[in-house]
Amino acid sequence: MSEERFQSVSATTQIRPATVGDVGVILALIRELAEYEKLLHEVVATEALVHESLFGPKPVAECMLACVNGSPVGFALFFHNYSTFKGRAGLYLEDLFVRTEYRGHGIGEALLRHLARLAIERGCARMEWAVLDWNKRAIEFYERMGAVGVHDWTVFRVSGEALVRLGS
Repeated sequence: MSEERFQSVSATTQIRPATVGDVGVILALIRELAEYEKLLHEVVATEALVHESLFGPKPVAECMLACVNGSPVGFALFFHNYSTFKGRAGLYLEDLFVRTEYRGHGIGEALLRHLARLAIERGCARMEWAVLDWNKRAIEFYERMGAVGVHDWTVFRVSGEALVRLGS
């Protein structure tokens, strides 16, 4: 992590690493994101699972919170992946979300810039993420930040019973 753990967006906005005490608010933000994406029915995460994933003996992800006047209003949850072609780690942004009433104030941009600096500090070859194709506002935002869509690839997923069958 960088020397500067906290990044101020403005006098009242700050980006900071999540702590164990933030697990409840992280889950609430995950649920708000899922509701926005019309996927709330798919959320099975619990505070215990979020705690284990972020702060357990073998953390698999990290989270940055955007706070306004000390209250969390957005988050970026990420983990490292690996590029065999680059021979280096990458930073995969699983979720970026800012509460509706705080959008348009530079908070999402601050979170994304913070992660980009973190990726550079950690020697990552790239930063990547997925976005729902109907979310034009997010796509335009990411393009303004310099991101480009990867149109030659199709994401595949195996989960639930299909995962169990595949692993049997």
